[in-house]
Formats: sequence, C-alpha cells, structure tokens
Amino acid sequence: IAREIGARGPAHGIDPDKIAKSVGTYANTPLAVVVVSSPKPSDKVPVIEQTLSAGAVCLALVNGCEAAGWGANWLSGWFTHDPAFREQVFGLADHETIAGIIHIGTPGALPPDRPRPDIAALTTWVTA
Repeated sequence: IAREIGARGPAHGIDPDKIAKSVGTYANTPLAVVVVSSPKPSDKVPVIEQTLSAGAVCLALVNGCEAAGWGANWLSGWFTHDPAFREQVFGLADHETIAGIIHIGTPGALPPDRPRPDIAALTTWVTA
C-alpha cells in the first residue's frame, strides 16, 4: 500500500509531508486489516445499519487486539476516499467504501492522550 500511496499523492496535490507520513505508516506496519463496507439491497437491514456495522467491526477488532496484548490503531487517510485508489489497489466496487484500516502490531509505547470533547456539553438526557 505504501508504494501506491506515494505514487498517487502528487497526482492529487497532496502535501509531500502528508504523503511521506502516510507512506511511513504503511511501510512500518506489520499488519494492516482493511475493513470494507459493502452494503447489499435488503428489505430487513437498511444500508445505514450495514454501513455502521462495518464501523463496529473496526472497533471490535481494535478492542480485541488490545485485549489480547497487541497494539492496534484504526486509521484511514486521504487515499481511502479516492475511488480510483480503492478500485485499483483493493479491487473494490463503486458501492464499496473503506470503513477503516486497522494497524496491528507490538505496542511500542503508550500513545499520548489527545484533547477530548466535553461530553456533558454534548449530551442531553430526557426522562419520560
């Protein structure tokens, strides 16, 4: 994947530093699992539920890896939104999207915490 990211970035006008960061991420990842959302027509399961279930797979995979002692990170990137990249590199159909790419390996260090939203300011509780 790293080679294809490096080749396609300039054609899309992506900043060279951003390309290098993405290439480095994939060049140094021992295992990356691509989770694909591939909704199918269904009278029972709406497309939105099929799409959200792909995201649930990503989270379950990250949690399972970490519970087993592996390091895992759920990433995507500019190239996952490029239809030509998805088709040429992963063989995806037009209706398929990448829900996430889970990077799995031996954890090196704890990642630094990042700013989090104020959940209380975003949550409204309604009682009946």
